Amino acid sequence: MIGRLPLDEQLECLRETLSRNEVLTEVLARTATLGLPGWYVTAGCLFQTVWNVATGKPPTSGIKDYDVFYFDAGDLSWGAEDAAIKAGREVFSGLPAEVEIRNEARVHLWYEDRFGVACPPYQSTEAAIDSFAATTCCLGVRAEADSKWRVYAPHGLSDVFNLVVRPNPVLAPRSVYEAKAARWREQWPELTVLEWPSTSTTVPSARG
Repeated sequence: MIGRLPLDEQLECLRETLSRNEVLTEVLARTATLGLPGWYVTAGCLFQTVWNVATGKPPTSGIKDYDVFYFDAGDLSWGAEDAAIKAGREVFSGLPAEVEIRNEARVHLWYEDRFGVACPPYQSTEAAIDSFAATTCCLGVRAEADSKWRVYAPHGLSDVFNLVVRPNPVLAPRSVYEAKAARWREQWPELTVLEWPSTSTTVPSARG
């Protein structure tokens, strides 16, 4: 099983697997041209591509959008983020997918109004990825110079390759995790979904 290989071999398998999703590779290549600081393509489009390949589905099956996170604490205005979003619309024009660009340095400014609780300011894109509801979601990939990929995977890759959905109770509540897991299991019944821990302190989130 890939999930039991040494990490360097898992990383090779990850790139090989993700590269089967031609939309994803285009998103990576085109995002690199935008010059967004600290950016990653992250979350569902990554681990769901792996699930699709592992279960014999088309690589893009069930992927509703492609998330691009970046981190610009130097300008927290909506205007600056909107400019990045509009630039992205031009760059991603013609792709058969929705690409959502978000400045993770701004999340704390709107989060409480939207979800009813405060979200501490993130210090990096990586910190934002850390807050996803499941460990499988905590994954980011960036295309760098010389065709190299930078991979951020704070919980490793074994759960991704083993089709395990494991709770990450650092921000999202049980209800969000369970709703996501139920939706994923409808699309990928092969998943193993682990239960939310019996005791944890969390606040509401809809991220991941």
